Amino acid sequence: MTLIRILWVGLAGLSFSIGVLGIFLPLLPTTVFMLMAVYCASRGSPRFEVWIRSRHYVGPLLVNWEQERAIPKRAKIFAVCTIALSAIITVWSLGPGWLSGAVVALLMLIALWLATRPEPSSAHK
Repeated sequence: MTLIRILWVGLAGLSFSIGVLGIFLPLLPTTVFMLMAVYCASRGSPRFEVWIRSRHYVGPLLVNWEQERAIPKRAKIFAVCTIALSAIITVWSLGPGWLSGAVVALLMLIALWLATRPEPSSAHK
């Protein structure tokens, strides 16, 4: 394996790991990191790309996003709820002020963007 391929696989592994953390940590966008992992894996190891796509917790999300730019309702609800929890923790941790206000505003914009994404057609659910 060449050095370039090793670097692509390393980036894919790092992106995949961050994406998995994003399932549990609301400030990390799972789909973005999984898309990056698939892209990097396709450059370094097609077998790794297939493996990522075969994971039941990300495969359907990737297909929905790539084909329709859509997010399933359940994923949107979970994401918006965890973003709201993050906003509460931010205000609790930082207290009132411009920094917590800015972070909460950013989180609300992200939640609004997520909530307004279409849901996948029945063929891709």
